[in-house]
Amino acid sequence: MNIVDKTYDLVETFPSIEKFNLTSQLLRCSVSITSNIAEGTSKSTNKHLNKYLEDSLGSSFEWETQLIIAYRRNYIEDQQFSGLSNRIQQLQKMISGFQNGLMS
Repeated sequence: MNIVDKTYDLVETFPSIEKFNLTSQLLRCSVSITSNIAEGTSKSTNKHLNKYLEDSLGSSFEWETQLIIAYRRNYIEDQQFSGLSNRIQQLQKMISGFQNGLMS
């Protein structure tokens, strides 16, 4: 949920031209990451849960790519980019670790 909060804070500073583009994409990805994890935990088998974790992981990589685009467009500063990059990479590792634990 922290990534959702951070994303909402982040996009508030974006130029209005990005309202229906990068802003929308980042918000949808952040919500998708958390929503897929939540939905997956309601499934009755690890196989089904893993599918939702996979979707969540995909959204996290999409979010990371959009963060890089925002950085390259100079919408965010170096320090903010670095901090958010580290956060999403930690989240990706946690999701992957969770998946690995399911498959053991």
